[in-house]
Amino acid sequence: MSYNIALQFEDGVTRVIPCNPGELVADAAYRAKVNIPLDCRDGACGTCKCHCESGQFEMSDFVEDALSDSEASQGFVLTCKMRPTSDCVVKVPTTSASCKIEAIEHSGVLSRIDRDSPTTVSFSLAAERPLAFLPGQYVNLRAPGRAETRAYSFSSAPNRTELSFLIRDVPGGLMSGYMRGEAAVGDAMTFVGPYGSFYLRNPERPLLMLAGGTGLAPFLSMLRWLTENPTSQPIALAYGVNANADLVELDTLDALRSALPNFRYFTVVVDRESGHDKLGYVTDHLSAADINGGDVDVYVCGPPPMVEGVRKWMSQLGVTPTNFYFEKFSPTHEAAK
Repeated sequence: MSYNIALQFEDGVTRVIPCNPGELVADAAYRAKVNIPLDCRDGACGTCKCHCESGQFEMSDFVEDALSDSEASQGFVLTCKMRPTSDCVVKVPTTSASCKIEAIEHSGVLSRIDRDSPTTVSFSLAAERPLAFLPGQYVNLRAPGRAETRAYSFSSAPNRTELSFLIRDVPGGLMSGYMRGEAAVGDAMTFVGPYGSFYLRNPERPLLMLAGGTGLAPFLSMLRWLTENPTSQPIALAYGVNANADLVELDTLDALRSALPNFRYFTVVVDRESGHDKLGYVTDHLSAADINGGDVDVYVCGPPPMVEGVRKWMSQLGVTPTNFYFEKFSPTHEAAK
């Protein structure tokens, strides 16, 4: 048995390394050929100071000049003295380039294409080996014969060989055009990553997830991960789209609701002629109770106006959530989602 330690660098590059029970993170990184900042290796200089964002660990003796009690209480660690006792996310305060780390290129074979929705396409790749990433992260995906890449969040859970994605069908879009017109099961595709700081943190309070359109994808990844790593915290998802045709993955959400007794979701449609029972924007159907007096982690993924609308809604309520994580994307032919 080993633990997965996600080392996240300032530029968004993430490298997941295995760490054996009782092994120091610094030694595990060295064994994985990841050059995180390191000097004395005795807990005296503070060069290897990082922040453990989630997970459990033990710290052996170190000098207070290297890591103060106040810093330790906030989750800062010295990787030369840190022994994980669970999977952990460790934020490294430097870029991947300065550590001579490059995002890894992977390959996969197109194993499924679903074009049932007129406005979205979902598809899966069969990878060579299980891919480790943080639920909510993305990769830069390249279609066969194209030089350019497009960034897409996983909709599948981490550590699988089957990698799923949900993308907007953008007229004239590079990936949309390929998926609608040329793609066939068996096509080989390459991708680089994982990337991104939008990912699920350890649930320590209620979770409020707000998805706009194909911004649903990272939440599907998070929820799938939660079915295997359950939390007692309540989880709410508000999923907003422009028209009825944009509503997808409802069967998946129903299955997740059955698997997660503390999970609820609702959908909202902007189109006033849709006949949907909830019209407008997701914030039109939320109340102060959903913010739980600020004791909540809010996650938002959608176009920029949606993210700013959520920010304005919270400001009007006069409540600041404990944590507010967001990812914006633009639905154009240059789209990142």
